[in-house]
Amino acid sequence: MKLYGYVRVSTGEQNEDRQTDALMRLGIPDACVFVDKLSGKDFQRPAYREMTRRLRAGDLVYVTSIDRLGRNYEEIQTQWRVLTKEKGVDIAVLDMPLLDTRVNKDLMGTFIADLVLQILSFVAQSERETIRKRQAEGIAAAKARGVQFGRPIKKPPQDFAKLVSLWERGKLSLQEVLARTGLTQATFYRRLRETRSGKNK
Repeated sequence: MKLYGYVRVSTGEQNEDRQTDALMRLGIPDACVFVDKLSGKDFQRPAYREMTRRLRAGDLVYVTSIDRLGRNYEEIQTQWRVLTKEKGVDIAVLDMPLLDTRVNKDLMGTFIADLVLQILSFVAQSERETIRKRQAEGIAAAKARGVQFGRPIKKPPQDFAKLVSLWERGKLSLQEVLARTGLTQATFYRRLRETRSGKNK
């Protein structure tokens, strides 16, 4: 039997140390701790897929909590069955002792574990959907207040038309125009098209 640990954080900015420290204390070798810095919406994650490729029947996988495994209700159910039934691997969720397939392998124990898994995975997905809904509401509210998202629009200077005229008559090079306007070449041509179409009047 080999011990494995799986760690997931949603973004590169989040710190995985709390999870990895908890797994290291269990004696899991560093080479057997797999870390993904990706959303939990599905299981198309490189570290998770590499770990499952290495797993053999009788191995044990630790995760700190069920939402570290994933946040999609159906996907969690599917992966749990793949690992425990098809691969014959045991799973232990540290913050939920009932989700430990090594104990209570009788019919009642399996029923309880499956029931707890369904409840927790449902909660994990509900939290994800709530977060997504709040983000959408926050963005909509910010837009209603006039908040602009994305990079600020670089406006051309007031003498843009004059500079364009000098450039068109060969009095200024494109590089000189870009230096005076502070625009990139792509932005310059975009503003030029807007000016000519009357959008920037």
